[in-house]
Amino acid sequence: MDPQALATALPDTPDPARVRRAPRAVAIDRRANLTLLALVGAAMVLQFVAWPFLLRHWGMAALGLAVPLVVLAPTHWGLIHEAIHGQLLPQRRRNEALGRLLAIAYLLPFDAVRFGHLMHHRFTREPYDQPDVYDGATPRAYARAGYTLRLLGGLYLAEMALPLLSFLPARWTCRLVASQIGHAGPAGDDVQRLFVGFAGNPERRGRIRRDWLLSIVLHGGAFYLYGAWWPALAVTMYLRGVWLSMADNLPHYDVSLDTPQRARNFRVPAVWQGVLMNHHLHQLHHRHPTMPWTALPALARELDAMSGLASSSPIEDEAYFSAALRQFRRFGRVR
Repeated sequence: MDPQALATALPDTPDPARVRRAPRAVAIDRRANLTLLALVGAAMVLQFVAWPFLLRHWGMAALGLAVPLVVLAPTHWGLIHEAIHGQLLPQRRRNEALGRLLAIAYLLPFDAVRFGHLMHHRFTREPYDQPDVYDGATPRAYARAGYTLRLLGGLYLAEMALPLLSFLPARWTCRLVASQIGHAGPAGDDVQRLFVGFAGNPERRGRIRRDWLLSIVLHGGAFYLYGAWWPALAVTMYLRGVWLSMADNLPHYDVSLDTPQRARNFRVPAVWQGVLMNHHLHQLHHRHPTMPWTALPALARELDAMSGLASSSPIEDEAYFSAALRQFRRFGRVR
């Protein structure tokens, strides 16, 4: 199945216990998206071109520029995420082109990330989509180490290496993907079939190879420019990867299967909402995956007013950042 088709297969189906009517259609906020695109674009120019020059001339004093580059990691991913859902720009070709360029700059395979994300929407918290759950098949200490490493950047490193599969013969790739995804759960056969079909698609494999080579050229050139300061770039890239890895499963960590959309919303200070692109309202995003990120806070307030009960509020009590750290305490559970 084509990844774009998966997006259309995800209707806006709000929980009837909390929502009496479907939310109104909301146009893409192009001004907000273009503002963030300009900000992330400037950060990428800094990372790939300007920072190595400043490090050579200012020395250690320029290392502080790593902070905005790391802080803007969720914004960079958020723009890719909007492109995945067709909500970055109204024009489909421009939307996809920008999403692909942003992914190349993040060393991510856009086609694979898009497909995986849309599958996650369709099959949320199915057995293949439970990275926080101990399956009992491996020694617990080994599984705990693997889970912790995943949170500490392992997911990002895996996504960086994923395009290498596209250089293998298609039949080998399909076997590896089928083995990794498995077919557990009531939808397991469908999940495995869709992933294997994607892995063997020659057009997508070609695009993934092309984008990966462009990413390697871009980042290889950047490391050359940094010269002796290359560890600054490596550490910054790693920290951006840690942020992405920790945020990936956060809204689904330890979530029971009977939770609406199998996801949570969180509280976050207002100053962080734009940086996170409202990732803290993830349950609402799963209810309405085609709604622009800028519309989610107003929808949350509307639903909160409609509920009239604190216990039914669409906003959870837990703070976003404390919840991110809570993932390190133990495995999640499926209840």
